[in-house]
Amino acid sequence: MFDWDNARRRLDELNAYAEDPNIWNDPDRAQELMKERQHLETRIKTVQQFDQELEDAIELESLGDSEEDEDTVQEAQEALRDLQGRVQKMEIESLLSGEADANDTYLEVNAGAGGTEAQDWAHMLRRMYVRWAESQGYKVEQIAETPGEEAGIKSATLRISGHNAFGWLKSESGVHRLVRISPFDSQARRHTSFASVWVYPVIDDRIEVEILDKDVRVDTFRSSGAGGQHVNTTDSAVRLTHIPTGIVVGCQSGRSQHQNRAQAWDMLRARLYERELKRREEAAQATADQKSDIGWGNQLRSYVLQPYQMVKDVRTGVERTDSKKVLDGDITDFLEAALAQKVAPDQDAEDEDARA
Repeated sequence: MFDWDNARRRLDELNAYAEDPNIWNDPDRAQELMKERQHLETRIKTVQQFDQELEDAIELESLGDSEEDEDTVQEAQEALRDLQGRVQKMEIESLLSGEADANDTYLEVNAGAGGTEAQDWAHMLRRMYVRWAESQGYKVEQIAETPGEEAGIKSATLRISGHNAFGWLKSESGVHRLVRISPFDSQARRHTSFASVWVYPVIDDRIEVEILDKDVRVDTFRSSGAGGQHVNTTDSAVRLTHIPTGIVVGCQSGRSQHQNRAQAWDMLRARLYERELKRREEAAQATADQKSDIGWGNQLRSYVLQPYQMVKDVRTGVERTDSKKVLDGDITDFLEAALAQKVAPDQDAEDEDARA
């Protein structure tokens, strides 16, 4: 899965580039190559570490068997199971080879209909993604937020930065459903709430997205979140509406309208780029009729807190009964299953071609 020989060959090429003093004549290109070099070095060292851990565990188990030491055998087997889990995760990561998988990502959360209950659910979802991103060592920046009237949020936009951030999270776009006893209902009745998530990649200047000025409406307004006296007393927040597609993006995290405008244009370019990626993917996979099995539009996952505990992914069938851990950011199982399912049709096609 890792394509070891080509990875070693590419690292040798990058090491040769790094020794060329002329490489920094183009700083952007140099940084890109150095980033690729660091990533490859890390992956290669990880594989070498796996090899060493495997040898150590096998040797330890053999020693335990020869001395009839059950504790040593058990320790070796636990080490092998842990190693197996990490190798499987790396196999999944090696499948993140899409056009924008390695990029940073924007993630939007929007409350569905239902007032305070739905807005509180949107807040819980945002917290879940922040917790997951931080556990992966990613940097999280809040770009925009619209608070709810009584609690929670109506919407929020995050920028999550780190290698493969978009690749990991791209499968999270869709509708998320919560079932629980509402803390806002004096009669303690069970409520069902919905919130939507939209994930799209951050793109750099090498990717050209043509946007005509006449197709974009620009609105400015006062920020509603924290940010200091300047942010809250001037029309520094910016909202862009792309008229042909209806796409709307907004930014209020910067200290000036100029900063927010620049960020909003980057977000709009990213949304249009993601839209084109999706159009191409759907055209290439015209047989993807599985979407018709999903209720509530594009429902992705159900989170049930009462009368029992269960989180179930509609697409992959993955279920968890530890809902609190999931809402605390432990969602990697769901991400891995969605990614594996996404690449499975491609792998099946390759196997079929090989048999033919």
